[in-house]
Amino acid sequence: MQYCRIALRVQYLGSSFHGWQRQVAHRTVQGVLEEAIASRAGHEVTVHGAGRTDAGVHAAGQVAHFDTTSTIRPGDWSRILNACLPDDVVVLASVQVSDTWHARFSAIWRRYRYLILNREQPDVFWRLFSWHVRWPLQVERMSEALNSLLGEHSLEAFRCTGSQRAHSLVQVQEVLCQRLGEMISIEVQASGFLYRMMRLLVGSLQVVGRGELSPQEFVRLWQHNDWRLMRTRYSAPPQGLCLTDVGYVTDPFGQLFAHSPPFWALTASTPPFAPLIHSFA
Repeated sequence: MQYCRIALRVQYLGSSFHGWQRQVAHRTVQGVLEEAIASRAGHEVTVHGAGRTDAGVHAAGQVAHFDTTSTIRPGDWSRILNACLPDDVVVLASVQVSDTWHARFSAIWRRYRYLILNREQPDVFWRLFSWHVRWPLQVERMSEALNSLLGEHSLEAFRCTGSQRAHSLVQVQEVLCQRLGEMISIEVQASGFLYRMMRLLVGSLQVVGRGELSPQEFVRLWQHNDWRLMRTRYSAPPQGLCLTDVGYVTDPFGQLFAHSPPFWALTASTPPFAPLIHSFA
């Protein structure tokens, strides 16, 4: 029986998910998608994602694929799935791809954004989408430290134990740390991300922003994987992190989605769903 491979562009709120990857007795994004697709395709499926986000982490531009023998037209899958998916998952687009294309292994980069609400008082509307840090952070110092990661390096210093990856070599292509009002956005685009890399990185950068670690000390610590200063192991909470985009040599979705902008025009009054909105071309 002939099958076709369908690529999906997916958004989800990670707050009530135990991460992307399917787990027994836990609600996961992969599990919810597989259940919804199987109910419409009439057969079991395996959904492969471009990135395995942790529990509580959001996605604005996750990409996934599955194989099916269903006669449902490729472009109709997004509409059909959105009719049966829970409110915290949306399929933005669905297209047919070649049977050699893979959401994870064909990807050449991923882009993550982390948001820090930097002010004295928390904000109830931003609780699910940012890390509230009440002490003042010096963004210029954080940016200087972050820029040191550009290029290809071993980033073992920003990998938690439990990773199944054979090496810690990562090509960091773009970085940005910028403040607008009370919000700080930290963005990293890289060939891949180590287990909890972004959260460990942001946790370390806020130590630099507080003035407890100089940008030069930060560079020395990650380059030499020096754990004598254990504060560099501080992990930022998951809710501020969002997978914003995934890149391919040829975008399977064409020009439907524009490249994620380097920084959303965020202010304290911006709706909390702003970091999860993806721009359209």
